[in-house]
Amino acid sequence: MEAGEGVSSATPTEEMNGAGNLMDFLDEPFPDVGTYEDFHTIDWLREKSRDTDRHRKITSKSKESFWELIKSLLDAWSGWVVMLLIGLLSGTLAGVIDLAVDWMTDLKEGVCLSAFWYSHEQCCWTSNETTFDDRDKCPQWQKWAELMTGHAEGAGAYVLNYFLYVLWALLFSFLAVSLVRVFAPYACGSGIPEIKTILSGFIIRGYLGKWTLLIKTVTLVLAVSSGLSLGKEGPLVHVACCCGNLFCSLFSKYSKNEGKRREVLSAAAAAGVSVAFGAPIGGVLFSLEEVSYYFPLKTLWRSFFAALVAAFTLRSINPFGNSRLVLFYVEYHTPWYMAELVPFILLGVFGGLWGTLFIRANIAWCRRRKTTQLGKYPVLEVIAVTGITAVLAFPNPYTRRSTSELISELFNDCGALESSQLCDYINNPNMSRPVDDIPDRPAGPGVYNALWQLALALVFKIVITIFTFGMKIPSGLFIPSMAVGAIAGRIVGIAVEQMAYHHHDWIIFKNWCRPGADCVTPGLYAMVGAAACLGGVTRMTVSLVVIMFELTGGLEYIVPLMAAAVTSKWVADAFGKEGIYESHIQLNGYPYLDVRDEFTHRTLATDVMRPRRNDPPLAVLTQDTTTVEDVEALIKDTDYNGFPVVVSRESERLIGFVQRRDLTLAIKTARQKQDGVVSSSVVYFTEDAPQLPASNPQPLKLRRILNLSPFTVTDHTPMETVVDIFRKLGLRQCLVTRSGRLLGIITKKDVLRHMAQMMNQDPESIMFN
Repeated sequence: MEAGEGVSSATPTEEMNGAGNLMDFLDEPFPDVGTYEDFHTIDWLREKSRDTDRHRKITSKSKESFWELIKSLLDAWSGWVVMLLIGLLSGTLAGVIDLAVDWMTDLKEGVCLSAFWYSHEQCCWTSNETTFDDRDKCPQWQKWAELMTGHAEGAGAYVLNYFLYVLWALLFSFLAVSLVRVFAPYACGSGIPEIKTILSGFIIRGYLGKWTLLIKTVTLVLAVSSGLSLGKEGPLVHVACCCGNLFCSLFSKYSKNEGKRREVLSAAAAAGVSVAFGAPIGGVLFSLEEVSYYFPLKTLWRSFFAALVAAFTLRSINPFGNSRLVLFYVEYHTPWYMAELVPFILLGVFGGLWGTLFIRANIAWCRRRKTTQLGKYPVLEVIAVTGITAVLAFPNPYTRRSTSELISELFNDCGALESSQLCDYINNPNMSRPVDDIPDRPAGPGVYNALWQLALALVFKIVITIFTFGMKIPSGLFIPSMAVGAIAGRIVGIAVEQMAYHHHDWIIFKNWCRPGADCVTPGLYAMVGAAACLGGVTRMTVSLVVIMFELTGGLEYIVPLMAAAVTSKWVADAFGKEGIYESHIQLNGYPYLDVRDEFTHRTLATDVMRPRRNDPPLAVLTQDTTTVEDVEALIKDTDYNGFPVVVSRESERLIGFVQRRDLTLAIKTARQKQDGVVSSSVVYFTEDAPQLPASNPQPLKLRRILNLSPFTVTDHTPMETVVDIFRKLGLRQCLVTRSGRLLGIITKKDVLRHMAQMMNQDPESIMFN
């Protein structure tokens, strides 16, 4: 698309008049007109009209020749090609990250002698000397102490393993934070708050760049392997959006139109969740419910396709080695009963309370990091948190292993072949039943021991995650939140199971739990608890339930998951409407107008518009009396993003609106290309040149960069309507008039400041630059 196209709604006759009268140099496209500067908001309406113009042009040209028809077909298919490429690259990267994380997590504990690049599990798979009972032990896999001293057991071996575990963790996290700091500062954090802001129309250059993609991929592996309480799911959405941005630059349809680019990024976010959880449908719903601002039906289909390709690519790589796409595949053999909805809803309440506690504590800590000396030492902070995490995590087997493994074990049902401590039940010697339908049994010493360790792990995870999320390394929140919920859920599940076993004559158990039957599945409670906690933190509902059942394959447990998700949202919303991502957007002061926020105050456009009573008058341009020198002086003396154009300063009748960047580029290009343009040349925005004496220098026509249909409201328009217009149309600014006379201007910044003021917050916290 030509860069000068579609900036205004000038008709062909206007262009001919301009060309016939004087050379309108803007008929020739020049670079960068209609583009935006860093930390500015895009004009969705302008982008939409530019794309419509481009499309109209291609359609009319396609009738001229066969070659133009081929070009128009290629243009129509370019969207699907971009989706295919995003799916392939994000799926490949996710597979590589999964494999690398597995290997490096195990590297902290030991090494495979037959092939050092094998993880513990892969090492023992290839061994011929592994027995089923001791499937985690094989001669090829040696812990560091055994390798160095020859002793696998004893206090000395334990201390050496402990020391090396902490050392590896510190090394990984130091490498991660150093790479982020030196090469790509934008690669830190989860990335979802910034992706939401970018998709709402804000421009953060470099946030989705090639360096960010490379460094985020490498440091994500290091950060997750270091054993810190963080996940890779949020950062994978950022990685997929970087892939989307990379492929947008190959097609001018997307690279030259910020609105179209955001449609691609919405679909890329869906592909990111698809590979993070192995949940393609959940990914599309996540993009729709959580991150996207503008999501037309066409984007829905494309998101679906990108998520499908990404999931297929990941399945081909098979990083989990179980030929399944899902992260925590479970098979439960018993249905759930109505009476169990009570503990499920209680887990929902716990999820909502934990979500509120986490958001408040984490935001307070991040604010402290921003406003004190702590923020100046990111490397030291990461090292300190990693050190504390590793030292406290190693003694407890449930915190020592990777969080994904922990969740997988907590979700598991206790079959006859399980060797986990959580499955140490006392068996009835006379039991003769099919293997998969084991009745409820009394808990053995292993289960009670595991409960103590899980209770300690729960407290540890709750506290350490607050300090981990938001550090200067890639850090996702999905997995730690799910871990907290899964631990709480498993503890509740075992408690209900033991009550049902020992008190099966109680009225609540009588109807559905006969002695010797398999009534309660503790793994299901872990799954419901994980959904509740994730919902409490992110405030997701529909996409959360779909992600959870895709993640585990537990299709018949939708109702318990829905009950927990809805309860956790209600409870958390009672304490505050913002989820963790919205809270971080507010903390960073990004200009994000949340569609879910309600504006109920009775103010008018005249209360918000500028200039206010004691302000200097509005900076405007006149249609045919301003000189090049006046325009350059106005640009130099002000920092506004654009200027209204009026008939004259006396009448203040509005003609249109011109962007500062377009004006600067136009004058610069005119001085280079058009002879006779000097500082005293008159700039005119009318169709015909003004009548000037022959001695005057040549005038400069800039009608092509003038937006002749800027959005206007009257001074008595309620702010409720203005806020709605800004949200739904994605405006940058809106002009305020009375009977056609220009009174003032309202920008997105003014709207956000006014909303903050109405909620008794600091209006200056909205940062644009």
